[in-house]
This record gives sequence, structure tokens and C-alpha cells, in this order.
Amino acid sequence: MLKLSSAALLALVFASGVTVADDAAIDAKYQKSCKLCHDGGLMGAPKTGDVAAWAPRLEKGNDVLLKHIKDGFNAMPPKGTCADCTDEEFLKLVEKMSK
Repeated sequence: MLKLSSAALLALVFASGVTVADDAAIDAKYQKSCKLCHDGGLMGAPKTGDVAAWAPRLEKGNDVLLKHIKDGFNAMPPKGTCADCTDEEFLKLVEKMSK
């Protein structure tokens, strides 16, 4: 089972040739599907930019993160309302929110 730290994930993202267009697409998905809950910590969601709140979640690894995202977790609905997000996009969204 492969577990990546957020720094390792970021290094892979940069090494994969992520473009400004990719960043814009992730920003658009964040605005559409994540912002409402994660900007203000609605219903216990970890706030975007709250490194301490995200740390224990990141430590569980990508497999657990993806399971919680796809299945829903606590008050978060399945896929966090992003029905068309890929696993890679979900991980990029987590990366964005956890910094």
C-alpha cells in the first residue's frame, strides 16, 4: 500500500507537468464543490488552510482519504458533491485545502 506525505504528493504533481489550466480547473471544482463547507468549517469540515486540522487526516494516507471522500464521512456527502471528480482531482483538492 503506497502512502504519500503531502510534500511527496506535491512533488509528484509538479513532476507530472501540472499546468496553470490544471490549477484553474481545480480552483473551479473547489469553488463549486468544496468551498461552502471547507471555507468556514461548516458541520465540522476541516477549514481550508488549517494545516493543524488537516494533519491527522493526511497522516491516514491517500487510500483512507479517498475512501472517506468517495463514500462520504461524518456530515460530508459522498464525493463532497463533486460527482465528476477523479481520484487525482480529489487528491489535488485535498492538497489545496490542507495548505
